[in-house]
Amino acid sequence: MTFIKDLQKVLQQNIREYGMYIALFVIMAIFTVTTNGIFISSRNIVNLLNQTGYIAVLAVGMTLVIVIRHIDLSVGFLAGFLGAVAAIAMAFWKWPVYVVMPVVLGLGVVAGLATASLIAQLGIPSFVASLAGWLIYRGAILLVTMGTGTIIIPDPVFNAIGNGFIPDIPEIGILPGVHKLTLIIGFLAIILFIAGAFNDRKKKKVYKFEVLPLNIFILKLVTISGVIGYITWVLSGYRGISWTLVVVLVVVAIYDFITSKTVLGRHIYAVGGNPEAAELSGISVKKMVYVVFGSMGMLSALSGILFASRLQSATTTAGTLFELDAIAAAYVGGVSAAGGVGKVVGSLIGALVMMSLTSGMNLMSIDISLQYIVRGAVLAAAVIFDVATRNRAK
Repeated sequence: MTFIKDLQKVLQQNIREYGMYIALFVIMAIFTVTTNGIFISSRNIVNLLNQTGYIAVLAVGMTLVIVIRHIDLSVGFLAGFLGAVAAIAMAFWKWPVYVVMPVVLGLGVVAGLATASLIAQLGIPSFVASLAGWLIYRGAILLVTMGTGTIIIPDPVFNAIGNGFIPDIPEIGILPGVHKLTLIIGFLAIILFIAGAFNDRKKKKVYKFEVLPLNIFILKLVTISGVIGYITWVLSGYRGISWTLVVVLVVVAIYDFITSKTVLGRHIYAVGGNPEAAELSGISVKKMVYVVFGSMGMLSALSGILFASRLQSATTTAGTLFELDAIAAAYVGGVSAAGGVGKVVGSLIGALVMMSLTSGMNLMSIDISLQYIVRGAVLAAAVIFDVATRNRAK
């Protein structure tokens, strides 16, 4: 009975954080049953993660934008435009990929800073400033692809980012047909997760912070370790970990560290919580706007690279509705419309929720019109949930 009470208490206190994980589990369970297991097959999970990549990267940046009480509608077509720039540079200008990548990422930063300057210096609402960018980058895509239409990307290294997989260790007669390096990485990830969890718990106890009851803490370790182990086993059954997944995990890890372990991260959340109080305490709100929007521009460029690499081409329609998918993923992942609340890891889970809905409904051959209705309903439910939890907290 003590365990049940502890579990109920923890769930009630952390319903915002755990709600999205429960939602993802329920969605995946439903589609696994309705598709007779096809949804959870190794091939489909690998494809799902690769399809999630470019949206997840955008959702990470969008989470921080919403945290500081702004919005960026330009990111979709900015991603499409910069993907086209990368394609043109490699296909027509014959630039090597190691030059194209940093140049495109740099252009993304410049684009983000341009939007930030309109907001921070001129006081233009972010909705209007980014809507102008949406129109400009939409026109720019059409302009650069006007003469050629779809631009085929010839560089195999660039194309491997969206379609390639990490190499496996040489075959040694154990577990034939299974990607063994993926299993090894999964095992190491479980060890690092458990060690980190115990270390964090120890530090919290030293500073007399509240920690989870021991039985709930152990349940959390076992559950998350089981999920990591199962996912790596499923991935190892096809071709292992893709380079797209590696990129996404690296981005999430870096931004999670920045937002949770650094002074910059604390300043971002302080601005989102109360901009006036943050300014009075010595934090430059304008500087935070530049940092967050510059970061958003860079991640838009990375998203464009991932998308163009996956298609092995740049198209005139690249980037369409990317910004709405990223905003939806951020909200589903737990970011608050009121600002100041939201985690980077949550944006990844939110992206997985939205893409799982799309993948599962496609496997069930559900009409696209109904798919949009379902995704809209899920987004509305996430925002209603956010409002309800904030009102209850008050």
